[in-house]
Amino acid sequence: MSEAPDVSFVIAAYNTSASIGRAIDSALAQSGVTLEVLVVDDASSDDTCEVVRGIADPRVKLIALEKNRGPGGARNAGLDAASGRWIAILDSDDAVEPDRLARMLARAEKAGAQIAVDNLDMVAQDGSRERMFPEAELARQTQLTLPAFITSNALFRSTHNYGYMKPVFLRRFLNDNGLRFDESLRIGEDYILLASALARGGRCVVEPTAGYVYHIREGSISRVLKKHHVEAMLLADDRFVGGHKLDPDARRAQRLRTRSLTEARSFLDLVEHLKNRAFVQALRTAFGDPAAVRHLRMPIAARLRRLAGKDKRSGRNAAGHSSPGRGPHTSKG
Repeated sequence: MSEAPDVSFVIAAYNTSASIGRAIDSALAQSGVTLEVLVVDDASSDDTCEVVRGIADPRVKLIALEKNRGPGGARNAGLDAASGRWIAILDSDDAVEPDRLARMLARAEKAGAQIAVDNLDMVAQDGSRERMFPEAELARQTQLTLPAFITSNALFRSTHNYGYMKPVFLRRFLNDNGLRFDESLRIGEDYILLASALARGGRCVVEPTAGYVYHIREGSISRVLKKHHVEAMLLADDRFVGGHKLDPDARRAQRLRTRSLTEARSFLDLVEHLKNRAFVQALRTAFGDPAAVRHLRMPIAARLRRLAGKDKRSGRNAAGHSSPGRGPHTSKG
């Protein structure tokens, strides 16, 4: 029996035949570690499976699901099949730098940590790159704590947060704690897994250099939240809080995040009422949660104030000619 690899890459793929080859090639190019690449095809309708089968490398293994399970379910299938000491999650339209895993594992093992995260480079469609976090900022934060992680993942607070990071997990730690992705979530499943790992006592080191390459493409870097996404995230957060003992700092951070999610739900209600010209319901939502109004673009907020003042002439056009700002966004995955 061959020795288990250092790392199992888990790549969930759904209709990504155009980019899956790049992701796999970048994983195979890792230096200084032994590895396997588990590609879980989530019942794609394109030729993703054929592309994977065409890669002649015994380290690449295809797991073809008969039914679509969503990103969390596909990744869980990969986690269950993994044999590596460490688990690295890689999105099917992203890539990793050749020395990423060697750096992260060396840092984690030196610190006796069970989790490692690193910086990211964002690549736009025109090929331009931008570093997500200043290296000096991450260098000062040698470990990622649960309160910092939760606070960073409050909606509306910042463009980039630690939820974009792609952690590397010690596989035994995940298995010993029964940690898997929440399959009920189509958005935010990454967040809950890392938060749960931190809440279970996982020590997470931070590698300040960028090893993960985040490719921005329309429809993948972010998805406009729907109300049912927010409600699912609130339910998942309730399960998270109920299932873990949080210290006071983490509880304060969780209250901030919960408030941001309820704010997002009110915002989405408000936008929907405006689109439907349901002005009475829009006013009720605005008065019930005034913070939601701040997330509309200024012209809309002004028109809403005129509605509140019963300016019927302005109110007639408030929704019909307005373009409410885009809602809160999350990272792909």
